[in-house]
Amino acid sequence: MSFARWDFSCPDWEERLKRGETPISNLPLDDVEASCAVDYYNKLRLPDVKGTPELRDVSGEWFRDIVRAAFGSVCLVPDPESPGGQMFERQVGELFILVPKKNSKTTNSAALGIVWLLMNTTPNVDGIIVGPTQEVADKCFDQAMNMIRLDPYLERRFKVIEHKKTIIDLEKDDATGKPRRANLKIKSFDRKVVTGSIPAFAIIDELHVMSQSHMASKVIAQIRGGMITNPESLLVFITTQSDGTPAGVFKEELDYARGVRDGRIATDVRMLPVLYEFPESVQVSEDKTWRDTKLWPMVLPNLNKSVRLDRLASEYRTASDKGLETEVVWASQHLNIQIGLGLHTDRWLGADYWLRSHDQALSFDRLLETSEVCVVGIDGGGLDDLLGFGVLGRHRETKVWQHWGRAWADRQVLGRRKSIAERLRDFEKQGDLVFCDNGIDDVAEIADLCSTLNEAGLLPEKNAIGLDPEGVAAIIDELIGVGITEDQLAAVSQGYKLNAAIKGTPRKLKNETLVHCGQPLMAWCVENAKTEMRGNAQVVTKQISGAGKIDPLMALFNAVQLMSWNPVCANQSYLANSELAVV
Repeated sequence: MSFARWDFSCPDWEERLKRGETPISNLPLDDVEASCAVDYYNKLRLPDVKGTPELRDVSGEWFRDIVRAAFGSVCLVPDPESPGGQMFERQVGELFILVPKKNSKTTNSAALGIVWLLMNTTPNVDGIIVGPTQEVADKCFDQAMNMIRLDPYLERRFKVIEHKKTIIDLEKDDATGKPRRANLKIKSFDRKVVTGSIPAFAIIDELHVMSQSHMASKVIAQIRGGMITNPESLLVFITTQSDGTPAGVFKEELDYARGVRDGRIATDVRMLPVLYEFPESVQVSEDKTWRDTKLWPMVLPNLNKSVRLDRLASEYRTASDKGLETEVVWASQHLNIQIGLGLHTDRWLGADYWLRSHDQALSFDRLLETSEVCVVGIDGGGLDDLLGFGVLGRHRETKVWQHWGRAWADRQVLGRRKSIAERLRDFEKQGDLVFCDNGIDDVAEIADLCSTLNEAGLLPEKNAIGLDPEGVAAIIDELIGVGITEDQLAAVSQGYKLNAAIKGTPRKLKNETLVHCGQPLMAWCVENAKTEMRGNAQVVTKQISGAGKIDPLMALFNAVQLMSWNPVCANQSYLANSELAVV
């Protein structure tokens, strides 16, 4: 007897959001169980609103759809350990809910926890709700406790231990006649959050905040690992968008949820994505289309319940009056706008065109195959910096400039720069950043890449490799050792002398004569690049960017400087005007 998992893709999610519908495709739910769970949810009272109305009157339909999916998805499936046998399994084993602030996330988390206790029939199982901070955890517990106190039946059924933030189900089990004693604990996030328990139910609130901790991925893995033995387990992520570029476990889970929603991930899927976000075309549009308040209802499922459009618009105006950075952070939290590129007032102008200049087919190997000449830029390399490397090739037919980059870092930077450690680990997984332990491998790998380009006959005889002249002796020695000549090395002056590359690169990006591989590492560096004017020159400095590194971008600027001199590869005669290529 075979069993096919449910399809959680929702190809028409954008149209559903425009119609005010929940972005969930039609699922073959058990209507009896789904309706029972919704009835429980509807009867809960909102304790912090005048008159303590029932949720049926103050909650948006979107969350009832989530309750239906979570508790109406338990069905009979083949039992792998019993030939011919069957067992109950929850098909929606995980939920990833991305919803803006002020849409009752904390209240709904508390309500969902109570509904789970009411629907659960397994004795002595544990449930947890994990808040990102003690304040959020306390608020969630207070909501759950007061919902129980407002209902005489719930007061009789549940024992609330306030100082332990625990709710215990005293309903008698049908099989044993003894209290079921399933419990729900509400905690703030720390490394011991799941110590001593294997949860059958878990809500992770504000994952984007927790993902800033290196412990987050381990804690989530521990929760998932404990749930493997329980086919009816349920894991729920409910979060807003990150107030910085998505990173760490938040980025991993969000990318996976989007992959499921869009149908790109379809094998052995247990996660149901419920994502209230604008399409990418709206989020990254040059004219910031998302500022149009007419679009906002798409991502506000509790509109006219816990949030009003006029109030939100007023708050937005206040945020925007304080500057672009305040505006976009506000938008990330209240409209789920993903922070990415071009979002600071003093941004490098190339950020406005970076995303759209991505060539999906481009890679290092593809660049080698299609380029008539290549130049290299190198920058950085301190113990708490990245060593940036960029190759810029000129396409032999279209003459379009093609970029590929890589970076290296001393592994100790993970301890020195904890605020970006998870982001750096992401880049390592993607293959764009290499951690080094001995201070030698990075230089050797750079030399190997340059040697590959040189042996392919793609580097010019002069000014082929541009370096920031500070602290590059070891790199130069290694390059000379693999056959790079002194004439091929060029010391590219930094500061105001790099102005032409800093200003010229955005023009190339805008007119689509410079493309790149779409590497997240480079997108991050572009996002970090802030500028200041020194005289008539525009300067990008590491000091302004703080912990956000820009070395690979500076390496690109070095390469742009060399490519702007119109080089030819060593297999061709050097241009007659090459003597004008003065560094």
